Amino acid sequence: MEARRLAVLFSHLCPAGQASTFSGLSVSGCASVSDSEQKLDGSDKGCLRSDCVFCQIIRGDAPALKLYEDDMCLCILDVNPLSHGHSLIIPKAHFSSLGATHPSVVAAMCSKVPFISNAIMKATGSDSFNLLVNNGAAAGQVIFHTHIHIIPRKAHDCLWTSKSLHRHQLKVDREALGLANRIQELLSNISEGTKDQESGLS
Repeated sequence: MEARRLAVLFSHLCPAGQASTFSGLSVSGCASVSDSEQKLDGSDKGCLRSDCVFCQIIRGDAPALKLYEDDMCLCILDVNPLSHGHSLIIPKAHFSSLGATHPSVVAAMCSKVPFISNAIMKATGSDSFNLLVNNGAAAGQVIFHTHIHIIPRKAHDCLWTSKSLHRHQLKVDREALGLANRIQELLSNISEGTKDQESGLS
């Protein structure tokens, strides 16, 4: 079952022998751009990259089936869907990863999830969906322009179930406590750094 799940996931990431007008959807050459090059409202097309298929779609230079669009983001059907209606929410400014994406852009994308997912579920006859971000190469990201997957699900669709994932009960031991403390400390440092930056702006 796990081999099938992985095969399904990878088939949409790296389809074998697919040559079509969407051939640019293989591994993207997108790379991070500096914060000074980013426009937060997504309206400046100058911050889009010529070597990024999502930037090409946003500019209208590459084909896509658009489901939704506003000033900050765009939603399209995935050209290699895991399920009927599998869609992507994409920011209209180029950010190579979720970590590089400005929080206001992430908030704008996430705020559209209930609205878009409800329409997708009704249109596909689904009653559930997975929300997925592949952030970084080890997590399966192949197009380095932040995006959120909405994957409609139905019972017995043979994609994956939570039961099929090998999960282990957390042992509350020294290692787990150390991990929790390290994460809390890092979050505290990040939070303090953000407050310092904000106070410097006012």
